Amino acid sequence: MSDAELMLVEEGYAALRRGDSLEARRVFGPASVSVQRGATLEGLARADYLDHEYVPAIQLWGSAYEAYRREADGVGAIRVARTLAYMYLSIVGDRAVMQGWFARAVSLLADEGPCPETGWVSLNKGMFESDQVVKELHYRDALAHARQSGDSSLEFATLAYLGASLVHDNRVDDGMLLLDEALAAVAGRDVDDFTVVEEIFCQLFAACEYAHDVDRADQWIRIGDDIAARRNLPAVAAFCRTHYGGLLISAGRWGEADVALSDAVRIWGIGHSSLRPGALIRLADLRIRQGRFEEAEQLLSGLDDDVESALPRAVIHLERGESALAIGVLTQALAEIDPTSVAAAALWSALVDAHIATGDHESAASSLHRLIDCAKRHPGFYIQATAAMARGRLCLAETTGDPCGCLREALSGFTKARAPMELAQAHFELARALARDQPEGALAEARAALEGFERLPADRHADAVDALMRTLGSHRPTQRTSGVLTQREAEVLVLLGHGLTNPEIAERLYISRKTVEHHVSRLLAKLALRSRAEAAVYATKAKPAGM
Repeated sequence: MSDAELMLVEEGYAALRRGDSLEARRVFGPASVSVQRGATLEGLARADYLDHEYVPAIQLWGSAYEAYRREADGVGAIRVARTLAYMYLSIVGDRAVMQGWFARAVSLLADEGPCPETGWVSLNKGMFESDQVVKELHYRDALAHARQSGDSSLEFATLAYLGASLVHDNRVDDGMLLLDEALAAVAGRDVDDFTVVEEIFCQLFAACEYAHDVDRADQWIRIGDDIAARRNLPAVAAFCRTHYGGLLISAGRWGEADVALSDAVRIWGIGHSSLRPGALIRLADLRIRQGRFEEAEQLLSGLDDDVESALPRAVIHLERGESALAIGVLTQALAEIDPTSVAAAALWSALVDAHIATGDHESAASSLHRLIDCAKRHPGFYIQATAAMARGRLCLAETTGDPCGCLREALSGFTKARAPMELAQAHFELARALARDQPEGALAEARAALEGFERLPADRHADAVDALMRTLGSHRPTQRTSGVLTQREAEVLVLLGHGLTNPEIAERLYISRKTVEHHVSRLLAKLALRSRAEAAVYATKAKPAGM
C-alpha cells in the first residue's frame, strides 16, 4: 500500500473513531471502488455498522476478507473472520455460520503464528466457551497478550468480559471491580474502537441486571448516554437500555423501565438486529406485571423460538388457566438451556406453580428440587428467596410442612435483593398461610402486600389481596387518586382529546378495545372526571401528567 493510500486509510479510520460515518464513506468510497483494498472495504463495513446498516456491513466485511487474502495480509484476514463470526452470532443469530468463521480465524492464526490478533482470538474463545474454568483461562491469556502488546482496546474489552463472567459465577465484587475499570477507561477515552465500547457497556449492564445492582447501573447509565451522544453510538444506548430496563423492572421502577425499554426497541428497530427481541421480551415482562396481558402477548408475537420468551409466555398461559400449555412451554425451554443455570431458576419456579395449578404435587415437588439445586449452585439473595417462596407455595398446596417459615425466608431474601414485586407477593402468600389460624397476622401481611402492589402499581395483584382481606373481615382502603397518569393512560387521553372512539384508539395503539376501556376508566378516576366528554375537554386544555 502506498503512502498516499496509508494516509487515506488513517483519515477514514479517524473519522470512524469520531463517529462520523458520512466522512468515513467520503474518504473510503472512491478508493474502495478503484483499488478494492481490504483496509478500505473494512472501513466502509465499519461505517455501515455504525449506521446500523448490518446487511451491507456483513457483505462488505466478506469482500474485505477476500481482499486481505489476495493481499496475503493474514492479520487483516483473521480480524475480519472473527468480526464476521461476531456479526453472524449477535446480529444475525446464525450460530453455525459463526462457528465456521471463527474456525477460519483460528486456522489462519495457526498459519500466521504470534501476531496482534492472538489475544483477540483468545478473547473470542472465552466468549464462545461454556465451561467457566476454561473460559476464564482464555480471558486471562487474552489479557496477558493485551498488556504485553499495549493493545488498550483488547485489554479493556477483556476486563469487561472477564468481569461479567466473574459476576455470573457469583464472584460479584471481583467482577464488578473489573467492569468499573473497563468503563472508566472508556470514559477516559482509552478505548477508541466503537465496537469495543459497545461490548464493554453491554457486559456492564448485563452484569448489573444479573446482580440486581441498581445503584451501579444508575451511575454508569449517565456516562453511557453522554458517550453515545458524543460518539454517535446509538447501539450503546440500546445495550444500556435493554439491560437497564430489565433491572428497573426488578427494582420496581416501572415508569422508568417502560421508557428505557421502549427506547431500546426503537433503536434496535433501526437495523436488522437479533438483539431487539431481548428488549421486546423485557417489555412484555413489564406488561405482565402491570396486568396488561394482551399487550404482552402482542410484544411476544413471533418470538416463540426465543428461549428467553418462554417465561412470559408461560405466565400468560397460567393467567388464562392453560396450565398444560404453560408446562409444555417451560419444559421445552428447560431442555434447551443448562438446567442448573441462573436463567433456569425462574423457569423451575414457574413450573412448580404450573404443576400446583394442575394438582400434580409430585411433579411440583420434583421441579422444586431442581430449583433448590439451582439455588445451591448460585447462592444469591434473589434465587434463594425464589426457592423459599416456591417451597412455601407447595407447602400451602399440600397443607404440610412449614409454609410460614419458608415464606418468611422469602421475605428476607427479597428485601435484601431489593425486589419489591416479589416482596409484595411473599407478603400475600404469607397472609394466605396465616389466614385460618392467625387472622390478625394475616391482615397485617395482607396490608403490607397491598401497599407494595399499589406502589408499583400492580392492580391485578392488589385486587387479589383485596379479595383476601374481605374474607378476613376487612376491606381495601378507599384509594385517593394522584392525577398522575401512566404513559399509556396519557396516550389514551390525548387520543380522546382528538375525538377518537375506543375502537379507533385500540387500532392506533395496537391494543384491544377492552384494554382501552380499562385505561379510560382508570384515567377518569385519577383525574376525577365524569365522562369521556370531560376527558376530551381536559386533554385540549392541559398536558396530561405523566407525558
